[in-house]
Amino acid sequence: MSMANSSTSISVTLTYLPNCHLRRSFLPNSNSKSKPTRIRCESTISPARLSTQSNLDGALADAVVVGGGISGLCIAQALATKHPNAAPNLILTEATDRVGGNITTIERDGYLWEEGPNSFQPSDPMLTMAVDSGLKEELVLGDPTAPRFVLWNGKLRPVPSSPKDLPFFDLMSIPGKLRAGFGALGIRPPPPGHEESVEEFVRRNLGDEVFERLIEPFCSGVYAGDPSKLSMKAAFGKVWKLEQIGGSIIGGTFKAIQERNQAPKTPRDPRLPKPKGQTVGSFRKGLAMLPNAISSRLGSKVKLSWKLSSISKLDNGGYSLTYETPEGLVTLQTKSVIFTVPSHVASSLLRPLSDVAADSLAKFYYPPVAAVSISYPKDAIRPECLIDGELKGFGQLIPRSQGVETLGTIYSSSLFPNRAPSGRILLLNYIGGATNTGILSKVRTV
Repeated sequence: MSMANSSTSISVTLTYLPNCHLRRSFLPNSNSKSKPTRIRCESTISPARLSTQSNLDGALADAVVVGGGISGLCIAQALATKHPNAAPNLILTEATDRVGGNITTIERDGYLWEEGPNSFQPSDPMLTMAVDSGLKEELVLGDPTAPRFVLWNGKLRPVPSSPKDLPFFDLMSIPGKLRAGFGALGIRPPPPGHEESVEEFVRRNLGDEVFERLIEPFCSGVYAGDPSKLSMKAAFGKVWKLEQIGGSIIGGTFKAIQERNQAPKTPRDPRLPKPKGQTVGSFRKGLAMLPNAISSRLGSKVKLSWKLSSISKLDNGGYSLTYETPEGLVTLQTKSVIFTVPSHVASSLLRPLSDVAADSLAKFYYPPVAAVSISYPKDAIRPECLIDGELKGFGQLIPRSQGVETLGTIYSSSLFPNRAPSGRILLLNYIGGATNTGILSKVRTV
């Protein structure tokens, strides 16, 4: 289903994203049923002060964070601000000439668009990171009452936003709703003796319609993954746990509420804003504001265009890191190393230290995803797609069964302010994913 009949293309960017949540989670294990490999490297050598920035070769650090994407930056900021005594001599290295990793915000010709993740869940840890970075006043949150849609049988159908909507939404049939209700109460087949995929868990507990019309498009649009391979426990751990603790999804929900009410209340940080309902967040000038702000606060601790070429273990338990830098080869010695790079990069670097770790890391799969931002004149939008004359909503997800290549579309200019010039609509579309790896064979034309 098309919403418009003419468009102006702004960008097409091919990005390799791990299967995973910033809003499209960049943790590369959602398609794997095995437990993630965790590598911790540390020793007990005594700390020493770093040499000056102009003479780092041979310097001794308490910790080196390898990778300047959002994970590495958040770890470095947490160490610098929350645990300054644990790693007073901290360095973060990034192989490219900018921080942010997959986060790429572009501003041009009155538009502001994202070429990677589009938003984040405004959880307290995420809001804390924003506030600690000095971005509290730059936060923007989507309207929690804005509808979400699923394209089904040629029509955009709203997804229920609250329990009171369940009897009336037309995305599912009455038999499908009854099957989901009975399953949630525990009237369904028992759990099997193996770890279930998302598809197996949802079909067993809630029925085929919930899976095909709600969960499958969510997995494809948010995780870019294959729900027949995604681990339910890894991808939707909170829902998986409900059945474990309560015997059913509803039973587990009541038990979780009881446990939460009985648990001691931890005071919430008074600095944090309180989102009004379920929504997503960004910043006034896009997501790139966060990595740039963290990098600015870390200052000279951040080293750009430093490409790690090798790592070796020292006799004293520490590590020696050799980098290719604009100034030539530089060697650092450190007590601990934190890798926040793609798993295939970590695999090759760690092979001299551990074949087991390297082999495990090499197995993670990164499905290809393209982010395509498109602008339409406001009057080109079909009237049936408008609410009170406006394109309102978070966006739409598209089940693979509907024969549309797009995984999902985010209504960028409706979700956050100042994303498009007056009279224009900006849409961010994601294509590709684990079920459409043919995106790699497509050729970009201008």
